[in-house]
Formats: sequence, C-alpha cells, structure tokens
Amino acid sequence: MSTSYKSRFVQAESTEVRDDGQNNRPKFMIDSQRISNRIRLNNALKYLFSLSTVFSIFVLGVLLYQVGLDSIGWLDWQFLTSNLSIFPQKAGIYGAIIGTILMMLIVIPVTIILGVSTAIYLEEYAQKGKLQYLINVNISNLASVPSVIFGLLGLTVFGRLMNLGSSILAGGLTMSLLVLPIVVVAAQEAIRAVPNFLREASYAMGADKWTTVRKVVLPVAIPGILTGTILAMSRAIGETAPLVVLGIPTLIMRIPNSVMDDFTVLPIQIYYWTLDAVLKPEYANLAAATIVVLLVILFLMNSVAIIIRNKFQQRF
Repeated sequence: MSTSYKSRFVQAESTEVRDDGQNNRPKFMIDSQRISNRIRLNNALKYLFSLSTVFSIFVLGVLLYQVGLDSIGWLDWQFLTSNLSIFPQKAGIYGAIIGTILMMLIVIPVTIILGVSTAIYLEEYAQKGKLQYLINVNISNLASVPSVIFGLLGLTVFGRLMNLGSSILAGGLTMSLLVLPIVVVAAQEAIRAVPNFLREASYAMGADKWTTVRKVVLPVAIPGILTGTILAMSRAIGETAPLVVLGIPTLIMRIPNSVMDDFTVLPIQIYYWTLDAVLKPEYANLAAATIVVLLVILFLMNSVAIIIRNKFQQRF
C-alpha cells in the first residue's frame, strides 16, 4: 500500500460515520493498527517471495555453470556423431539424439491432435452437466499423477498387451499419455477465453458450429494452446521414469531406423551416466555434455513454438 493511501486511512481514523437519525447504524472507526500490520505483512511476504525467486535463479545459474564447465573438452563433433561405447573417450550420443527426435515426432502430433480435439469437444459440443464436470476433474487430476504410473500403464498396454515392447512407438505413446492432460487443460482454458461475441458474429453470418470452431475459435485460441503444448513437450523430452519402467535399454549400439526399433533417449543416458560416474569420473563429463545438448534441443523447440505463438498473437 502506497503512502498516499496510508495517509488517507490514518486521516479517516478520526472521521466518524454520523447517524442521520433515520437508521440505527452504529458509529465505527477504522483500525489503523490493523491496517499497518497488514502493510508490514504484505511487504515482508513481497521481500520473501523476491528472495526465493533470486535464490532459485542463483541455484539454477550455479548448476548451469557447473554443467558447462564439466562439458568442456567432451562436447565436440565426435561426441555428437559417435555411437555409444563402453569406453568414455569413444562414447557418443548420436543414437540417443536420433531416438529422442523420433520419439518426439510421435509425441507431438498424437498429443496435439488428441488434446485439442478433446478440449474442443468438452468446451464446444459436450452438454454442461455432471458428466462433463466429472471428466474435467479427472483430466485435471491426471495432470498431477506421478510419471512412473504412466510408465506402468505404457508397459501394460503398449509394451505387453499390444506387443510393442520397448520400441519407439511404445515410448512415444507412453509419453503422449503423460503430457496429454496438460495439453487438454491448457487448450480448454484457451478456448474458454475466446469472447462469445466472436462466436455469435460467426453464427449471424450463417456459419455452422464446426466452421465457427475451425475458423474463429481455434485461430484466436492458438497462442494459449501453444503455450500449454510448449510446457507439455518440455516435460516429455526430459522425462526418464516412464521410459525406465518401459524397459528402454541403456546401452544400444544400433541406430534406430523405424518406429518399431529399440531406442534410447538423452535423459536415459544422462541418468545412467550419472550413476556410472561413481565408478569412473569421466562419465560425469559425458552426462554434463549430454545435458548441454538436451538443453539446446529444448531451447530450439521452445523458440520455434514461441515464434509461432507470437505470429498468431499479432494476427488476431
């Protein structure tokens, strides 16, 4: 609260509410002490939250600095283009990069198509009632389920029931289930934020329901949908637990050529190289170099999505 507002409250302390004789309203006075306590509490919490943010950024900076320092001398062209090896000096992550890209090529279209379609149905076509409320609550709850549970689900349905094993297709579908609730919730919020007068104007021009959704609602909601998709893809590319449960191999020499081949991904390599660093310190350097590569890929994905989002924001 600014000084001007505080002075007004202090000045109002001596001002009483006069009874006009027509009602029985009691006289009251503003408690300046209570207001001062709230101001002090507000300022204390503001500084506490600011310090928490600064501390988090500082820790993140220290971690990035340490990772970058450990990767010096290991992150080179040979590391990016070589296959995995039991010898740290010869090990590379080419197969892990290809596996990560192929898995994301499955996750991105499956998640966007299913997530946005679900959000459109729930917001534009489903009747408002207990059933829709129950579905929305369950989708929101799924967004907070531990990732290892989705790994068990993927192992049961895709790995064993559909006999896909530890293939790229099984991993991509499992990760799609993991991030699908995030996309659905974000798309619902974006569609819900579209002003109703745009829909009404479309109907007034003679457009039907689907034409209105496709040409009016979705273009306006795309920035919000892409924001949720960015967060979902960022989580999918960095998750390890579901793939470990699914049985993704830690050391695979063969480069995957199709979605039915076995594969490994960058987070898996980081995880196991970090464990192996106890025996050989060189593996810690390999893990640091892999983290840098993963961060670069994540940065490029987010940059492309942000550019697309900003383009639609300027247009609509």
